Parts: sequence; C-alpha cells; structure tokens
Amino acid sequence: MIYRTIGMAVLTVLAWFLTMRYNLHMLQLNGYKNGEHLKRTLRTWNRQWILMIGVVPGVLRLIWTGLWADIVCAVYLVLLILIYNLMRRTKAKKKLVYTARVKRMLAAHVIVSAILPAAAWLVLGFDYLSAGLVLTVSLQWILLVLTNFLMKPAEKAVGKHYINDAKRRLKEMGDRLTIIGVTGSYGKTSVKFYLKTLLSARYDVLVTPESFNTPMGVVRTIREQLRPSHEIFVCEMGARHVGDIKEICDIVHPQHGVITSIGPQHLETFFTMDNIRNTKYELADALPKGGMLFLNGDSEEVVKKAGEYPGAILYHASADAAGGANGSGVNGSAADPADGYYAKDIKVSALGTEFTVHAPDGSEETFSTRLVGGHNVINIIGAIAVANRLGIALSDLKIPVRRLEPVPHRMQLIGRGAVTIIDDAYNSNPVGSKAAVETLGLFDGIKILVTPGMVELGDKEEEYNKAFGGYAAKNCDHICLVGRKRAEPIAAGAREAGFPEERLKIFDRLQEALDYAYAVSGEGHKFILLENDLPDNY
Repeated sequence: MIYRTIGMAVLTVLAWFLTMRYNLHMLQLNGYKNGEHLKRTLRTWNRQWILMIGVVPGVLRLIWTGLWADIVCAVYLVLLILIYNLMRRTKAKKKLVYTARVKRMLAAHVIVSAILPAAAWLVLGFDYLSAGLVLTVSLQWILLVLTNFLMKPAEKAVGKHYINDAKRRLKEMGDRLTIIGVTGSYGKTSVKFYLKTLLSARYDVLVTPESFNTPMGVVRTIREQLRPSHEIFVCEMGARHVGDIKEICDIVHPQHGVITSIGPQHLETFFTMDNIRNTKYELADALPKGGMLFLNGDSEEVVKKAGEYPGAILYHASADAAGGANGSGVNGSAADPADGYYAKDIKVSALGTEFTVHAPDGSEETFSTRLVGGHNVINIIGAIAVANRLGIALSDLKIPVRRLEPVPHRMQLIGRGAVTIIDDAYNSNPVGSKAAVETLGLFDGIKILVTPGMVELGDKEEEYNKAFGGYAAKNCDHICLVGRKRAEPIAAGAREAGFPEERLKIFDRLQEALDYAYAVSGEGHKFILLENDLPDNY
C-alpha cells in the first residue's frame, strides 16, 4: 500500500501543477475576479470536463481502498497529465505572467491544496491519502477561487501600498507634469499612442504601455517608468464595471481628458448603455476647474451627455457631423461646425488617408497618413485637437501625423509575399468591425475575412454579430468564421445579404480558417482581414 501511495503522490504532483497552472492562467486573464472567472469556467466546461469529473474516482477511492481503485485513479491522473501538458504546450495568445501577485498566490495555494490530503490522512488514515490527493487535483478549478478569496485582504493591502507610492511620485512631480486621461469604449489605445507621437514634437511624454489601462497597470507604469524629466503623462483608462474610471482618476488626478467613444463594449458586465456612458464620463467629472475635456462629437452616445459639460471641445470626422453633433450636444442648439475641430476633403485609399483639419480659430492644414481606413480619421483628429490646445500649431503637427504607425493588432498591415494580413485582432466592437470590413473593401484583390465575431455584448451579441455578417457580405469575397456556435448569427447575416454559400466557411479553430484563407485560389493579391481574436479564456 505504501508504494502505491507514493506512486500516486508523484502522479498527483505532476497533475496538480499542470491543472493548477492552467486555471491560474484563466484566473489572471479574468482579472482575478472570482465571479467572472467562475462564470466563464462553467461556460467553457467542455475544456475541463475531465478535470471536473475527477470527484468520481476520488470518491470511489474513499469508498474502496483496493488495488483496482488505485489503478483507476492512476489512469485518471495520467490522462490529466497528458491532456493538460498538451494544453500547456499550445501557444497562448497571452501567456501566464508570473507577477509578484501570482507568486504570492502560488505560495498560499500550496497550503490550501494540502488541506484535503492532510485531512484524509489524519482523520481516515494513511490508506485514504490517495483519495485526498485525487480529489484535490480534480477540484483545482474551484480551489484556486478559494485561494484568491482568502488572499483578498493581503492583496488589498499590497495594492494600497503600491497606489500610495504612485501617488507620492506624482505629487513630487507637482505642476511640472500634465496628466491627460484617455478613455472610451474603443479608440482609446489608438488615441493614446497618436498623442505620444504628436505631443513628442514639443514635450517629453510618458504613456501607459500596451493596454495597461487598469488601476494596477497605471500604478506600475508610474512606479517603473515615470522620470523627473517627463512633462506629460497620457494615461489610458479602461473599464469593465461602474466605478472603474473613477478609481483610476482618484490615483492620477488628470488635468485634461479625452472620451474617444461610447458603445456596447463589455455590455456583458455593464448591463446597460447608461452604465457605460456614466462610467466613461467619470473622467469628465474628475477634471479640475479649467481642465479641458475633449469629446468625440461623432459618437451619438458621447453627445447625449455632452450638454452637461459646458466648454467641452468636440472633434469630428467631417463638417457635416460637426454641425449635427453640436446641434444636439454641448450647446443644445444648431452650432457652427467651427466651434470644434473637424476634418474635410477626406480621401481614403488602400495606400493611406488624406484630410484637411479645420480648427476653431479658423486655421486649416492638410494632413496625410499611411494609416488605412476612414475610421482612423476621428482618432487622429482627437489627438490633433489635444496637441493643438496644448500649444502645438497645426502646421507643426503635419510631420508627426505622417509618422503615425498603426497600433499593433489594430488595422496593422503585415506583408507575406502574395498575401497581406490586415491585423485587426484586438477586441472587436460593432463600430470598428463595420469600419474594418469597409476598409477591406477598398483593396484591389481577393478580400478574405477571418473572424470569430464579437463577444461581451450581453443580450445584444447575436444582433450585432448578425449585422456584422451583413456588412461583411458587401465587402468580402470570402468569409471564414471560427467557432460553430458563435458563427451562426454572422453566417445568418451574410446569407440574408445574399452572400454565396460556397464562399462562406465555418471552422472549429483559427488555424484551420487561416490555412483555408491562404489556400484560396484566384487572380490578384490576397488581403486577409483578421477581425478579432478571442482571448485564451474564451
């Protein structure tokens, strides 16, 4: 019996590490939020069903201590090791990061995981240790949630220490540092990076890297990257719940703010559009007297609340939009488009975009950019408006605008010989997905869409994906959908728009869709649009 138990313990350690690591990775991707993590784990139970049924051999081993029960448990553990090792070796889109928090959680989780085997041994006897080991492994998906819950007070204390340190560093900068908050349902990351390029023409600028838009991501940026020489800090502010923007504002205290858009992004956690709108405007509420608020006047949801903020500066992608938006926005009456920044004479091609910007003081300049798609204009206009109000003349922004690079995974062109990938894989949304396929339609060649559709849209998800299928049908030569169930509304929308059935394909995996797209035959250069790429926790 002792040798069987030792062998079981060895298998358990391997199975425990692999199953724990996978579930810890998912917990990290879900922002360490237990409710959200459990909801998503149960939705994707088919990935871990073999782990969840482990209570059966575990209970069997409690009832029966014979050799055959140990053999059943050993076979089960070996299967777990093989399956989860294969899952570990599958390339993750965003890998598990062994942060200080993860290391603290690992130390605590070892203790939590040891409780059940120790109880089985001490209460029932050594012969039942194997049962405790198997049950512990099979319950990893829920035990990690327990560990996370138990660690909350400690993590709150650690987070408070880091936040106070970041606040101290910002306070030491005093009036030398201007802080600009940027938020929105979409477009905020692009505007942030465009601001860095434009403002760097005159100032020493720090921006939150990549998508560091959570409170701790912002705190980490301040503690690790802020230097005494910095003059402007552009802080991206993300949100999935009411109060998230206020939490970041309470840390950085922005002097100016930009709201790039308001839409049904993360409707799954916000529940209503009113909640989304009010959360984005938490940035506006945090600005001091005299602070500048820049609003996307082309966003209907932004304009709905703009009238509550007199003096807000609207920016628009066209003069027509400026007149209409201002008419229902800041002043509540038909206003002259010159009251804000707007673009005119917009020329879009597969090679780039050209447009003229009209400023409120009547000055105008013509800009050109290599960025493709008319939807990029509104984000560039927003960045130009901020830079201009911070003292940089429109004429001095022409070269910086020409230097703008596409943000990774946001309509990024990647050449692959006879194929060009249009990488728009980051977090698709109803507005951006429509603009992306319309931009694809501008290219001269074989136009192929590869997408799993949009997520986190709550009860509206099917409706928005069906509409997306209709837009895609008008602009694509081939449509490759990923995920049988999720693809149904997109396929239905495409079919209703008359898209040929033989060029509408549905695949189980992204790689299968890409392989098909690369193999599509026909004359002309191939353009493959990757619209959204679901994170690993989906």
